This record gives sequence, C-alpha cells and structure tokens, in this order.
Amino acid sequence: MSNTYTIWIAIGFIGQVCFSMRFIVQWIATERQKQSVIPVLFWYFSIAGSALLLSYAIYKKDPVFILGQSFGFIVYLRNLYFVNKGRNEKLT
Repeated sequence: MSNTYTIWIAIGFIGQVCFSMRFIVQWIATERQKQSVIPVLFWYFSIAGSALLLSYAIYKKDPVFILGQSFGFIVYLRNLYFVNKGRNEKLT
C-alpha cells in the first residue's frame, strides 16, 4: 500500500468516526434531558465527518458518495447558521 492510499483510508475512517460520534452525542444529550434534543456539538461532528468523507469520496471519484455528502454538508452548515443566529438574537 502506498502512503497516499493509507492517508486517504485514514481520512475516510476518521470521517466515519466523526460522523458516528454525532449520534453518540445526541443519544447522551437525549438521555440526560429525558427528551429528544440535538446539541450543537451534533452539527459540528456532522460538518467534520461530512467534510472528511466528502474529501475521501472526491479522492475515490465516487459520484454517488460525493452527491450525498455535498448535500448533507450544506444542510449541516445551514443548521449551525441558525443556531448561531438564535444565540446572537438572544444577546440583543
């Protein structure tokens, strides 16, 4: 295996771990509050995982994977925009 291949495999796995962590974070937050919640950290893990998986998909030249991760990445960024907008509105 070449170093480049190994690096991209690592990027893919790290992206998948980040993407999986978002569900663990959401599950823990829900259990603590005894109701369904989505903490802000969920969106940060979503963005990190999606960005890394999108990079990996581009490297692999997988159009299905690229399309799926591109759309998700936009949605996650938009959600963080609304989270931060809501915080800023509460400050004023």
